[in-house]
Amino acid sequence: MNLRFSQEIEALLEKAAKEPLLLRDILMITAERSFCFMIALLALPFIFPIPPGLTGIAGIGILLLSIQMMLGFHRPWLPQNVATYIFPANIAQKLLSPAKKLTRMLERYTRPRFLKLANDPYIWRFNGFLVTWLALLLMLPIPFTNPFPAIGILLLAVAMLEADGLLMAIAYLWTMVFTLVLVFVGWNFWAIANGLWN
Repeated sequence: MNLRFSQEIEALLEKAAKEPLLLRDILMITAERSFCFMIALLALPFIFPIPPGLTGIAGIGILLLSIQMMLGFHRPWLPQNVATYIFPANIAQKLLSPAKKLTRMLERYTRPRFLKLANDPYIWRFNGFLVTWLALLLMLPIPFTNPFPAIGILLLAVAMLEADGLLMAIAYLWTMVFTLVLVFVGWNFWAIANGLWN
């Protein structure tokens, strides 16, 4: 039986308390669920503020994993320099402790639902496309926007971990609304800048 996301985070916290935590170790701990687990974990630094060095690694990791999903891969691969990145013990605690609380809250409302949607092999690729899109939005140099695509990524990852088609649909709606808001704001800024220039 698969552990829930919060239980897997608890296992990581126990490991981090004893020895350095590598991304490669996380892949081993989470077995076949590692794709979704890794993406969810890498999205967390954009929600909980931590030193910027980790967010760079996290963004690259999300993008690499989501592209593999989009291509239909079911076992993740990370380059050696990303896979062997060591989470400093203090950062691991700062990141994983609130993450456990957040995921426990999410798990109160998540359960296997709409399994035809959740388990569709084409949905796996579509979700990979959406996570890739959200990861690219994470990399845009727009202040204070990072949590919004990160929340979309986290919702999608948790929905896949828990086989929750309803949460997946909510993540689709979140992604669509955030994208439309971003396009609307960008268009207005362009129109204002163009008006001032003319």
